[in-house]
Parts: sequence; structure tokens; C-alpha cells
Amino acid sequence: MNSGTNRRGRWATPLGGRAGKVASGAAAMLGALAVLSTGMAPSAVADDVRPQQWYLDKMLADRLWKVSTGKGIKVAVVDSGVNPSTPSLRGKVLENDVPAAAAYGATKDYGGHGTSMAELIAGSGAGGGLQGLAPGARIIPVRVKLDQLKDKAERKKTASIPQGIRAAADSDAQIISMSFGAEYPNAEETSAIEYAAKKGKLMFAAVGNSGDKDNFIGFPAALPEVVGVGASDETGTVGKFSQSGDYIDLAAPGVNVPTWCDATFQQYCPGKGTSQATAIASASAALIWSAHPKWTASQVLRVMIDTAARDWPKNKPSKYLGYGLIRPAQNLIAGRGNPGAPDVDPITNEKTSVAGSPTGDSPSASVPASSQPAKSTSGGETAAAGSTSKSSSNGNDQLWLALGVAAAVVVIGGGAFAVVRARRSG
Repeated sequence: MNSGTNRRGRWATPLGGRAGKVASGAAAMLGALAVLSTGMAPSAVADDVRPQQWYLDKMLADRLWKVSTGKGIKVAVVDSGVNPSTPSLRGKVLENDVPAAAAYGATKDYGGHGTSMAELIAGSGAGGGLQGLAPGARIIPVRVKLDQLKDKAERKKTASIPQGIRAAADSDAQIISMSFGAEYPNAEETSAIEYAAKKGKLMFAAVGNSGDKDNFIGFPAALPEVVGVGASDETGTVGKFSQSGDYIDLAAPGVNVPTWCDATFQQYCPGKGTSQATAIASASAALIWSAHPKWTASQVLRVMIDTAARDWPKNKPSKYLGYGLIRPAQNLIAGRGNPGAPDVDPITNEKTSVAGSPTGDSPSASVPASSQPAKSTSGGETAAAGSTSKSSSNGNDQLWLALGVAAAVVVIGGGAFAVVRARRSG
């Protein structure tokens, strides 16, 4: 991995160099991500999908929900639309909260992907449907033009990705979940992301599903204001398809995670993808934010980073799993994680635009100050040489996956990875 692949290196200027080849129509944003989520033969019907959600037990969901269900948190799902009529989503989709700019077709899912992501976040599990990790959260559906939308008339009426992101930013959603990506940045999309960040939104995006192929840098996940999410399996090992690079911030379950097969909503299919990982990461943030409603996006993200499962130094993130695997139980059950300053970026330690936001919850006396991310003197952090693609739980193993011994072997790729992680700087 060379220095040209860091957050603000070769891709620092949205329209410069190779990045100047901006793909038309925001470039096949769903493409590969959706295929891996829904492209396999049906094997799970709606009456038996819950047992396939292995990560809920591994993450101690039943214990988490005694502390937080995500109540009071709204998550904007920018995707193919969300069907509010599936058994799992009834009463959970806020149809009237969608800003006019992206209101067309918001509750008419043209591919099934957006509905799947919404269920993974906030689904009730009713009718044998997907059980969301944050069942108390509510969904704001934002339909945008993705590759699956082929009808020309529908495409003309449907919001573009930048329009959708801006609409999500203008909504009451605290979290914006984006399970799509493309190889090239788009100037309008970049502007929309910056707009949402200034409004204090916490944004998650899929890093991409071609890690075993061309492993391109995925956008919007690679943008400075967005949390790039990779996908792991039941053992905590990164999926071979999950893209790698210094723009990977966190990882979440994304292997053998079922989704709706298509827009007929008749069956669930076994699936894998950073799409699912992004939805589950968004749900984890909703759980934490619900329990600490006066925190800012920076504080929620800082605690997620602080409590992530890893066996490498926190200030040397892995190119496969970033700062590690999400573990909301570490905060919600074990009380770990220091939220720190409300207006300081948790990765670069630079000031953000949300100074003055309320911070009613102060760090607990039981949470050591040393748990805060190490400060960087260069505006970024250096990724580790020999960083791993498998995570080990630090602290109480029962509060994340039962991973066993600490991992030290790179199972995908190899060689050193040492680049300056100048994310969100400059």
C-alpha cells in the first residue's frame, strides 16, 4: 500500500488527477454492494430468518436492549427506498419526515436493498422478519438513484445521491446510513457530505465489496467526514470481499447476514456485504446515542472507536478493520469509553463545526482518561505495519464475539502497511 492511497493523498482534490474522471450520475453507486447482498439463491424464508442473525447473540443484543433500544434516535437510510409495510418495519418508518427534495418514492423500494438495511437497523422481527439491532430507533427513508433503478421515468423523478444526502441532512435524523459506493468521488456528493457534517450528522458508508478483485477506493466512505465500514465474519475476520485501505474506520458483521432477495419481499436470501455492516454499525451508534442523548456525533464515534475490538495499537489502525470491530456492549453494559470533547474530531483531534453542542453526559469517573484516542501531532495517525485482518476482543470477551486467542495473522493480502492517515485534516 503506498502513500497515494491515504485519505487525503491522491484523492485529496475531488476533481484532480484520476479522481477527475467523475463517473456520470454518481457512478453506479449500489452496483457491487447490492449484488452481494441479494444475488444468491433464496434459502431463507420470512418465518426462519432470525436464527441466521448470528451477530445478535454474539453482541449480547438481549442484554443491550435492557439498557438501550435506540429509542429517540432517527436514522436516515439513503438507499433504494424503504417499504414501511413489511411486518418488521410497521410503525417504524417516518414517511412524513422526508424533506420534499427527496420525498418522491421514499416508501417505494425499487430493489429491496433499502428495506433490508432499514430492517437491520430498526426492524422489530415481527412476522419472522429481520430483527434490527436498534429496534427502538426510527427510520427516515430517502430514495435516491442507484444502479438498480432502470426505469427512465422513475430515475427522472427520483432524487440524485447528492440531493438525497442533503435531504437527510435537513431532516431530524442524527445518523445517516449509506450502504452504497463508487470508485470515483463526485463534487456534488462531496459538497453534500460536507453540508451534512456541518449539521452535526454522524455518517456511515460501505467501503465496497471488491477487496478480492480490484479493491478500488470507495466513495463516499473515503470522504473525510464519513465513517467507512468494513465487513467481518463470525470469527471477527474481515470478509475477503471487504475492501481494504486507510479509509477503513470500523468493521461490523457483514458475512452471512440475510437480506430481502428482491423488491417482491417474499423471501430473505443469505448475503454478505459491507452494506449490511454499514447498517449494523449505524444501529450500534443509535444504541449508544440513545443512551447518551446529549452527546454529539464526535462523542458517539469516539466511544465506538475507543471500545472497538482489536489486538493492535489504537493509534495504528488496520487497513482491513480500521480501529476494530464495533462493540456497543462495552459502553452500554460495561460502561467503558470516554466521550471526550464534543467539538473535537475523534480521529484527528481537530476542532469540528459543532462547538457549543450540549454535553450533559460527562465522562464517568470509572472510565479512565487514558482510554481516549492518542493525539496526533501531524493531523492524522500512522497505520500499522503488519496490521491484521482479524480482530481480538480487548477486555471482556463476553462483550463481543467469542473470538478466542488474539489474532496476529493477516488472512487477506500481506506485507507492510505504513501510510499517514491524514483523515479529516487539511
